[in-house]
Amino acid sequence: MSIIKKIIGSLDDKREWKAMEARAKTLPSEYLHAYNAIKKYMWTAGGGPSDWKDTSRIFGGILDLFELGAAEGKKVTDLTGDDVAAFCDELVKDEKTWRDKYRKELNDTIGRG
Repeated sequence: MSIIKKIIGSLDDKREWKAMEARAKTLPSEYLHAYNAIKKYMWTAGGGPSDWKDTSRIFGGILDLFELGAAEGKKVTDLTGDDVAAFCDELVKDEKTWRDKYRKELNDTIGRG
């Protein structure tokens, strides 16, 4: 991997993320609010996927689900259930998350001392 790609990341990945964000902005307000809240939960709770491929698949899947639900006139919680955090946790249960990455780094750091 080149040093530039390591520093700035893949431009294709950034383009794909921007395209997903553009899709989200076309959702009805209830769905857009939920999508943004889910993103915030995943990133701030450390439970978001740490790999771009998983991130793309998970958030793309959420967008697919929300677009379909909006087209069918459903409420967000009809799709996610009342415990939206549990819905999010279930999406990443088999994925490496940022929390996993930081736990390993902390344990490796302390283990060296």
